Amino acid sequence: MQGPPSLRAPGDPRNGPVILRRQLLADGFNDQAIGRLVRSGALVRIRDGAFVTPAVWHRLDEVGRHGLRCRAVLGQAKAPVALSHVSGLPEWDAPTWGFSLDDVHVTRTDGIRGRRAPGVQQHVGRVDPGDLTVVNGVPVMTPARLALETVALGHSEASLVVMNDLVHRGLVTVAELRDQYVAVQTWPGMSAAEILLRLVDPRIESVGETRTFWAIYQQRLPRPVSQYEVKDSNGRVIARLDFAWPELRVWLEFDGRAKYEEHLRPGERASDAVVREKQREDDVRRITGWRCIRITWADLRDPVRLAAKIHRALYPAAA
Repeated sequence: MQGPPSLRAPGDPRNGPVILRRQLLADGFNDQAIGRLVRSGALVRIRDGAFVTPAVWHRLDEVGRHGLRCRAVLGQAKAPVALSHVSGLPEWDAPTWGFSLDDVHVTRTDGIRGRRAPGVQQHVGRVDPGDLTVVNGVPVMTPARLALETVALGHSEASLVVMNDLVHRGLVTVAELRDQYVAVQTWPGMSAAEILLRLVDPRIESVGETRTFWAIYQQRLPRPVSQYEVKDSNGRVIARLDFAWPELRVWLEFDGRAKYEEHLRPGERASDAVVREKQREDDVRRITGWRCIRITWADLRDPVRLAAKIHRALYPAAA
């Protein structure tokens, strides 16, 4: 079982370290002393018998803290297990949007069914050698296996988010996902996988874009072209549009935080990025003559209303 190099820097707080009760006992602490360390704030209890320092814990978000609980479960396991399903996603920096992080998901690699522990969902099933690797120092399922495992959790939109992210970043190909599906298609809950594999698009770049695409699909609107390139008269690409319907002369942009905060150029403020994006929209409209639809996270809360908004833009004569 060989794995790629760590995807994180050695000092990344997502790597812990997680301190187990047995380690503290071996160092001479008893349970009363451990309790005093927790009450004083010197240690944070992340699950029964597992702790981290406050410096590690308070630097992490919900996903990072879930990853620490995963490491604790692995360290306490009495059987060979690997991170799987939603719990394997953080090790690949894949999105966990739409999934509960209340429980740690692991799969036994010896094929033996174990008992359920508090806060842990232990899965069992065939694990082929190519399904398992090591990332950031922990055993975890490969991207293809994880993507299909999330389908079994029953949230198709969230699974499509995972698939698009993994294929967009080149961690897996659509062909590899389809091969994995052949191996697991008899699993319970896999009925949606075949449809999702027809929708996967490596051009889609973000959670917000995938959710937009899913809303378009669910509401039976025409399928758009993802990351459509607009060129000037010299053939130079001046913009890539999130989604476009060229035959209807309409394009759609999803305005998430990343567009205005995370992708700032050196020395820019968010307001500068807004002005730059407005200029980009004006350039596209000048070259193409198309209409632009802009949506935000708030629009995704009501897919029916969003669909009506898009439909009006696509077919203004019918509005």
